[in-house]
Amino acid sequence: MYIKTLTVSELNGYIKKLVDNDFILGNSNVKGEISNFKLHSSGHIYFSIKDEYSKINCVMFRSSARNLKFMPENGMKVVVKGRVSVYEKDGAYQIYCNDIELDGVGELYMAFEKLKSKLQSQGLFEVTHKKEIPPYARKIGVVTSPTGAAVRDIINVAKRRNDAVVTFNISCFSSRNKC
Repeated sequence: MYIKTLTVSELNGYIKKLVDNDFILGNSNVKGEISNFKLHSSGHIYFSIKDEYSKINCVMFRSSARNLKFMPENGMKVVVKGRVSVYEKDGAYQIYCNDIELDGVGELYMAFEKLKSKLQSQGLFEVTHKKEIPPYARKIGVVTSPTGAAVRDIINVAKRRNDAVVTFNISCFSSRNKC
């Protein structure tokens, strides 16, 4: 049996056709909490919906967004109605939303607000605790994986943008001591 070698575009196109021809994926109602909400200047809306275990990206085009009865916000618990499809350029699937219905305030957002309220009652957001931001940072702290590229990227960009940057102390703090 001969198995054809596909280009990336051909594979993404094939997967898109499979997903687009599925009845359930073409008519989906998905419940979750809004995060990463962005109202683009074009009128399109980009966001994610999530539950405690997963997230999926969503897009609502201007033509559908015009019909919304409310403006979605981060933390809202919603039911999105639309179709799941593949954005071929990135090979990523997402929900193309036709409508969004409010389903209450999400538990994750409520937990965030509860923590924020607790910290506020302790006075941690008082203006007296705030310090003026210096024009140039003397020390920069980065919290990331010890094997990640983020630290190296920050060092390279800092050195490229400011000749005065010369030394770096890279420390690793871990409860597992695997640094």
